[in-house]
Amino acid sequence: MARPDKAAAVAELAERFRGANAAVLTEYRGLTVAQLKTLRKALGGNAQYAVVKNTLTAIAAKEAGLEGLDDALAGPSAIAFVTGDPVEAAKGLRDFAKANPALVIKAGVLDGRPLTAADITKLADLESREVLLAKAAGAMKAKLYQAAYLFTAPASQAVRTVEALRAKQESDAAA
Repeated sequence: MARPDKAAAVAELAERFRGANAAVLTEYRGLTVAQLKTLRKALGGNAQYAVVKNTLTAIAAKEAGLEGLDDALAGPSAIAFVTGDPVEAAKGLRDFAKANPALVIKAGVLDGRPLTAADITKLADLESREVLLAKAAGAMKAKLYQAAYLFTAPASQAVRTVEALRAKQESDAAA
């Protein structure tokens, strides 16, 4: 029979899993409290970083319908529950892990799909959502300008041809 405090912890973790776009499981062995505080600040409003118990996390993940975290739940674990942009959170974790090698990114979940540590690194290498949208908008705008030029080119060429003929007629009439 589960104790009420453990049941409440499992319910809270399951709710965090359901409310997050992504979750990144890390091992924080060797990090000081000050370093964890710095990591939380680095993640900012994109994610909440919480130290978790492995057994309770495994139960909560199953309740939330998530698969793929059970194998990585070993040793001291902490989870970044990402509510904002997953790319920004992955970049924050990657950059912090480069500066502090004691932080190990073990696994994650993005929109219900399990991720490996390599997948999270690939996600961190992506440009932010705003940059990708701006690039797409720029590409669409360029194509529209090309189409507009293509449609106006025959008309402007006809105008230049008519103007050349008129100039030729005037020069012939003057001669």
